[in-house]
Amino acid sequence: MKQDVKNIYDSHVLSTYGRYPVTFLRGKGCRLWDDSDKEYIDFMSGLGVCSIGHSHPKWMEAITKQLGELTHVSNLYYSAPGGELAKKLCEYSGMSKAFFANSGAEANEGLIKLARKYSKDKYGPGRHTILTLRDSFHGRTMTTLTATGQDKFHHHFDPFMPGFRYVDAGDIKALEAEGDDVCGLLIEVVQGEGGVKPLADEYVKQAAKLCKERDWLLMIDEVQTGIGRIGPWFGFQHYGIEPDVVSFAKGIASGLPLGGFLTNEKTSNVLRPGDHATTYGGNLVCCAAALATLEILEPVLPEVEKKGEYIRQRIMEMKLPNVVGVRGKGLMLGVELEGLVPGEVNLELLKAGLASLIAGTDVIRFLPPLVISIEDIDAGLNIFEKVMRRIQT
Repeated sequence: MKQDVKNIYDSHVLSTYGRYPVTFLRGKGCRLWDDSDKEYIDFMSGLGVCSIGHSHPKWMEAITKQLGELTHVSNLYYSAPGGELAKKLCEYSGMSKAFFANSGAEANEGLIKLARKYSKDKYGPGRHTILTLRDSFHGRTMTTLTATGQDKFHHHFDPFMPGFRYVDAGDIKALEAEGDDVCGLLIEVVQGEGGVKPLADEYVKQAAKLCKERDWLLMIDEVQTGIGRIGPWFGFQHYGIEPDVVSFAKGIASGLPLGGFLTNEKTSNVLRPGDHATTYGGNLVCCAAALATLEILEPVLPEVEKKGEYIRQRIMEMKLPNVVGVRGKGLMLGVELEGLVPGEVNLELLKAGLASLIAGTDVIRFLPPLVISIEDIDAGLNIFEKVMRRIQT
């Protein structure tokens, strides 16, 4: 890594990240190159963002065309890319309408506002509590940080927002014991930052049934699981449930900032003019990028779960002494470690040419581009095996 880049960052950028000592300069497909022209296999896709890999020609053509026509007009006007994208997302999800934002946290803020307004409009004040799950992660804003069910995020920023309670994932009786002040349940079907933990099928179905019986809005945080990450277009489709509101972000525009949420018929008219807004949401270039991303992913999605199972089987066949399992769904996988520090392992993988992530306290997280080939998967797993055998306890 060239020292001048690090010096500039250290001098002028807030130290809110524990950055790895690498400066990536370019990418192509599922490969990255740093400022020393060292090559890496990409098993992180920019935190699950670059779902079609890097520098895809169809994606580049779409955003270049839109840049040459019009970049931004605001949501006070209609736009063709935004309308077409909303139509496609509703078709893929079975939902009714879309709202576009810029990030996952902003999308989840929208879900929370909608749930509280739905309940207040229908039942009056006092029915405003949002239930979330322990080990969940919903964002870094004050509201979504409060919604996050992990104690380690609840330091330094008191007072937190009122109106949230946490229950254990999988404990349906804890949900049933909740009272009359609840307006909604917000869940991730696979808890990402919490350690790549899929929710059990039966629990999700029971929770959905309970929400319907009590008229709690069932809100699915698909910031990471959405747009094909675990196989279907949206993770909730794997469970066969019908949510009221669904957020999305990360993989939707394959690198450009875009997020939002989808509503069903029941919730489509809750937010009216003036209730919710954003300046950049639905930006024309980002929507053009998203449309290209969806077109590229459509023929790829049937292979996502197969690729994930291939990775799982290969890792387990390695019989590595410090690997106790692989959990997750599709191409959202967590390699469970024992006796090793994930952050230290991740750094060694990076040094060897594999870019990956960590999650929870004991997991190496793999979020490769959804278009990744078996050849690139094998190349990455060969690096993983070599490093793990070298550092095994």
